[in-house]
Amino acid sequence: MEKSLKNKKNNILIKNITKEKNLKKKKNKPKFIFTVGRRKTATARVRLFSGKGETLVNGIPIEKYFPGEVAKVAYLKPFALTNTLGKYYATIKVEGSGKNGQLEAIVHGIARTLDKENRELYHSLLKKAGLLTRDARMKERRKSGQMGKARKKKQSPKR
Repeated sequence: MEKSLKNKKNNILIKNITKEKNLKKKKNKPKFIFTVGRRKTATARVRLFSGKGETLVNGIPIEKYFPGEVAKVAYLKPFALTNTLGKYYATIKVEGSGKNGQLEAIVHGIARTLDKENRELYHSLLKKAGLLTRDARMKERRKSGQMGKARKKKQSPKR
């Protein structure tokens, strides 16, 4: 009877020790806030991390993915409005649409993550600037029986 109790205690101790080792092996992954931004057919999956770091879009620095001053002003707008420049960085996966649609999807996603981070402080600022509203304008579908585009008509015969 005593041997079986000792074996059970030893097994429990061994299990507890292996659990502790497994817990120590797991890496501490940085915490982030995840949101999705959309525009036209572009979808941006945004992860916002606190601290200093480089913002990456599809593994490329954002300055290279969206070159130019106009694009820089656009993607920094949510940070500038909320006075959080340099406090956060993001990793973004974007797909669909063209470069401009992707840029606007990223801005929408960043604004949503900041809103999620601190709703009381940032929500009213971002809402007034119109950054939290998803722009629903999409390309109109082509109708059958018409020339190439959505509203282009065939030429009617003369008289």
